[in-house]
Amino acid sequence: MGKSVVLVGCGNMGYAMLKGWMAAGKLAAGDATVVEPNDELRGRAAKLGVTVAESGEALAGDADLVIFAVKPQVIRDVAPAYARFASGATFVSVLAGTGTATFEEILGRHAAVMRCMPNTPAAIGKGMMVLFSNRNVTKDAKAFATALLATSGAVTSIDNEELMDAVTAVSGSGPAYVFHFIECLTAAGENAGLPKETAKLLAMQTVYGAANLASESDEEPGRLREQVTSPNGTTAAALSVLMGGNRLLDLVSEAVDAAKKRSIELGK
Repeated sequence: MGKSVVLVGCGNMGYAMLKGWMAAGKLAAGDATVVEPNDELRGRAAKLGVTVAESGEALAGDADLVIFAVKPQVIRDVAPAYARFASGATFVSVLAGTGTATFEEILGRHAAVMRCMPNTPAAIGKGMMVLFSNRNVTKDAKAFATALLATSGAVTSIDNEELMDAVTAVSGSGPAYVFHFIECLTAAGENAGLPKETAKLLAMQTVYGAANLASESDEEPGRLREQVTSPNGTTAAALSVLMGGNRLLDLVSEAVDAAKKRSIELGK
């Protein structure tokens, strides 16, 4: 029998990760319990064959891994019910802006706590997960959590917890930036005369293909950009608008900074 995993909260992110773990065969339905107060979301999880409960107080037995995937604003109300697992479980939080110190305060200073910032492409195994572990997390626990999360995409770790706000702003919120870029490129294609569905297909496939090329190539993204850009050509004309005066760089940097500041605010 595998390790026992309790997933607290099964909204969009929790459900996406759960489906990824099970689809990859890394987590059996019998080893998973979902705690979700919302009837509809709890029912959705139950259809995957996992055990479900309305609250932490309703759980029986022990847990090896407890994963918090709830809104940051409710964690102080939700987490105390799991303090009884602290002697043997490792806790993983996917809450934006909520530091390990908060969990140590709620669960006890000896609690093993890991912070994870995933993003929604985890639903199709293409996510980005970034981990930070407090001093109480064992190598075995970290290895198990990493292996589980790796079924949902790429995993990396940071040693400085303060960087998690920047991680949240770049990869946690980042998919929304890309989705909006697809929206904008689609609209621009329509304005240039393309039929709506054609413009949408061109925009989505171009972003998808370029991202894959950047991922698989040994060249830096800047070099790939240069390879597409002929002197005085069409791409150069477009880039003179996007890059002139660091226009796009400044806009994206401003957006990331805003997300980082909000992440810090949520942690207070």
